[in-house]
Amino acid sequence: MRFESVTSSLSARRRLLQLASAAVIGASLTAPVFAADEAFPVRPVHVYVPFAAGNTLDNALRQVAEEFRKNTGQPMIVENKPGGAGIIAAQTVARAPGDGYSLLLVNTSMLSINPYTFKKKLPYDTEKSFKPVTGFLSSTLVLAVNKSVPATNVAEFARWAKAQKTPVTYASFTAGNSSHFAGVILNEKLGLDLVHVPFNGTPPAVQNLIGEQVHAAFIPLTAVKQHVDSGKVKVLGVSSAKRSDLLPNVATFTEQGLPDMRIDIWSGFAAPASTPDSVVNRLNEEINKILRSDDIRTKWREMDFEPMPLASREFGAFIRDENARWKKVVEVSGFKIED
Repeated sequence: MRFESVTSSLSARRRLLQLASAAVIGASLTAPVFAADEAFPVRPVHVYVPFAAGNTLDNALRQVAEEFRKNTGQPMIVENKPGGAGIIAAQTVARAPGDGYSLLLVNTSMLSINPYTFKKKLPYDTEKSFKPVTGFLSSTLVLAVNKSVPATNVAEFARWAKAQKTPVTYASFTAGNSSHFAGVILNEKLGLDLVHVPFNGTPPAVQNLIGEQVHAAFIPLTAVKQHVDSGKVKVLGVSSAKRSDLLPNVATFTEQGLPDMRIDIWSGFAAPASTPDSVVNRLNEEINKILRSDDIRTKWREMDFEPMPLASREFGAFIRDENARWKKVVEVSGFKIED
């Protein structure tokens, strides 16, 4: 009886120790998550962007960062990591901890075009490496021509281009993005043979357009607005769903019978794929609050920026639609990047 009693006592003690250990382990696993959910953010949030500081998109992001600091008490630090068609910034965030403190400013090229233009496999998976947080903004792409081109709309431009005995050229701000592939779509839809001339950035593309080294360009509206006002450049169509407040007299491509030319230059926020939904939802709430504010909308109207506050699932669906769309366009173009 004594042996049985001791054995029973030891067994009971073991069970108590096991239960206590399980409780401690469980607490260690769950407590930080609950704490992070309740308090997030408790330190600075870093946003990695694929371009250099100082452009209008960078300025818009810093405006959001300032409002984020006011609302949450924590800084949103903009980390500029240009180069590699966005790969450097994307790889940085893909490898970061999924705690909500490292975000990627994604765009059309990084997620919806790069996977189909690079011959080599990307060091990140556009669908598996990231979790969509929300949209950021969209802006308008325009078809602009220099003053030597006798056209005031897309139909007139197409007739003129077909009548030329020498190649008609169009500029993009770099090869392998929406400004490049907009020309591919236009060629296909109107039976044109425009020759693509890529430049390293928007400013040289605009300068060559003004200097008449190229006939046309697909370019952000704000990059040519001052030259439209001075008469050096004409805009024949805008890619947005509605006419721009900056050029209300210029019809959209859709209005001119080209709905496939409805193209957004968009960007948004994404987190590492392992980021908890609760943290993503918190980020979504805080960022969307800023994007929906009248102050931001007023400031951005002059830059032709449209805020894109979306639910995480809506932004994910938007990206999937963009992927399907640009995959087809890239296949038609036959364009590939070697490195």
